[in-house]
Amino acid sequence: MDESRPIFVQIAEQIENDIIAGTLAEEAQVPSTNEFAAFFRINPATAGRGVGLLVDAGILYKKRGIGMFVSPGAQSAIVERRREAFRDEFVRPLVDEAAKLGISTTQLADMIRTEKQA
Repeated sequence: MDESRPIFVQIAEQIENDIIAGTLAEEAQVPSTNEFAAFFRINPATAGRGVGLLVDAGILYKKRGIGMFVSPGAQSAIVERRREAFRDEFVRPLVDEAAKLGISTTQLADMIRTEKQA
């Protein structure tokens, strides 16, 4: 766990990562909050808060009396949201800084290709 970020956010991200990786398929049951709490040695309410974030986002849904399940379309929704966040957090500032330094989009793309090959 990363102590600089809230644990419940990290729980939600871990579930999302498992969905993106295919470890948790759409319609698959997600471990219970008690299972998360035991695994991470945290309070079940904290684990529940992380799961609740994903329920609120439509990534998970509850089957009454059975548990939480991955919503249909969850994987593509997560990927789309993370791509938008990536663009906002990394690409836009990168493009802005490149413009300040007089780096063209072609030069920037070449730099990225070079880094990817390294």
